[in-house]
Amino acid sequence: MHHAVVQMEQARRAGEARTGTVERLCREFPRMAESTDMALLLDSFKKFAIHGDTKATGKELNGKNWAKLCKDCKVTDGKSVTSTDVDIVFTKVKAKTSRVINYEEFQKALEELATKRFKGQSKEEALKSIHKLIEGKEPTNVGVTKVAKTRAVDRLTDTSKYTGSHKERFDGTGKGKGKGGREELVENTGYVGAYKNAGTYDEKTKEK
Repeated sequence: MHHAVVQMEQARRAGEARTGTVERLCREFPRMAESTDMALLLDSFKKFAIHGDTKATGKELNGKNWAKLCKDCKVTDGKSVTSTDVDIVFTKVKAKTSRVINYEEFQKALEELATKRFKGQSKEEALKSIHKLIEGKEPTNVGVTKVAKTRAVDRLTDTSKYTGSHKERFDGTGKGKGKGGREELVENTGYVGAYKNAGTYDEKTKEK
């Protein structure tokens, strides 16, 4: 009998331990998820902070990149939140003499815009919604400059678009003609190579 009672007590304690573990995980999971989300938000802040500036540390965001972040992440929708709203909030949260905002000021700016962007939601819900717009995002035109340069080079090296003497240096496939394409070679006829009216002088003389 005593042995059975001991087993029951052990089972009860084990059950309580498992319940306690589950409850603890349930409490901790939202915090863990929130921590991950905040890490993504910080990562996006850093990416926009260094955009277009090789000397940037990623710790401060200037007004231009703040406006870009709001546009690229669709915080600015042209209705609830306009570019003017974005500029006003930036001026409001930054230090008076500063031209940039740090991460803490960035979060304050998002708080200012959250309820404006997500009307009808509570302050906490709106803040989470605006965070989701930004988390994990990066500047949209990364790589555009490289593509533009490639296209420009392609245009410059497209031999089919060459004119005049430059055109004569390449054949139909775009392959260079070598020396023959660079120099005006004098043929036995007395005319410069590729001269369009070659041979017509004698015919005109005969006609006279």
